[in-house]
Amino acid sequence: MRILVRRMRTPARACAAVLVAMLAACSTDDVMSVRPQVDVGTQTAAVVPATGLQRLVPSNPMMTAYPRLNLPLEQPDVMPADELNCRRDLKRLGVAFRDIEPIRDGPSCGIDWPVEVSAIGGVQMKPAATLSCSMAATFSRWTRNELVPAARWRYFSGVRTIHQGSSYSCRNIRGSRGTPSQHSLGNALDVMRIELNNGKDIDVRKPGWFAFRQRGFLNTVREDGCSYFTTVLGPGYNADHADHFHFDIKQRRNGYVACR
Repeated sequence: MRILVRRMRTPARACAAVLVAMLAACSTDDVMSVRPQVDVGTQTAAVVPATGLQRLVPSNPMMTAYPRLNLPLEQPDVMPADELNCRRDLKRLGVAFRDIEPIRDGPSCGIDWPVEVSAIGGVQMKPAATLSCSMAATFSRWTRNELVPAARWRYFSGVRTIHQGSSYSCRNIRGSRGTPSQHSLGNALDVMRIELNNGKDIDVRKPGWFAFRQRGFLNTVREDGCSYFTTVLGPGYNADHADHFHFDIKQRRNGYVACR
């Protein structure tokens, strides 16, 4: 029995010896060579076409977060053609002006494309008036075609300066129930005084009984304005307009003009 047992163990020991010899013959490099060539830690899945919100994910595999959407989503506003044409008119009229930033003071106040007018031809505007371009062009035509010629005919002098009391202003019409003034849109201008080149300073307030020349000049200025503006109000209309002329270009039904 002992002899049989020893014969049965001999093949197992032989196989073990052979396995040990084979392992001893293998080098470390041989063992490393059986590792996969791709780093499992950075391996990515097969590329699948992006759909839905996945289109927002950057294609760079090193970026693992969604991009920040903090850039403006809309292109800057482009000045409309009518505004561009209006500015060409101002240049032809010899108006000194500059474009300023859009004004937005609420739902009823503001100008999308405002201009600041500092002079009309050789006539200074003090202080510079902030207006819509349409109002600036209308007022400039009236100044060149009516105001300056009237001063030359009555006083034999040109106009040096228009002293204005209010251009753009976010406010309602006084006494109304929340009706926005045309000043709140840049469509109105209040004229307080008109200074001539000869030094004469004409106050718009109602002149005295014997100021015939001044009364005639102011009446002419007021009446001629009704052909340019849709609203002309001044001394004698009410207490709010006792010291200035109010001009505006408010659009009304049937083309109604308030000239008082």
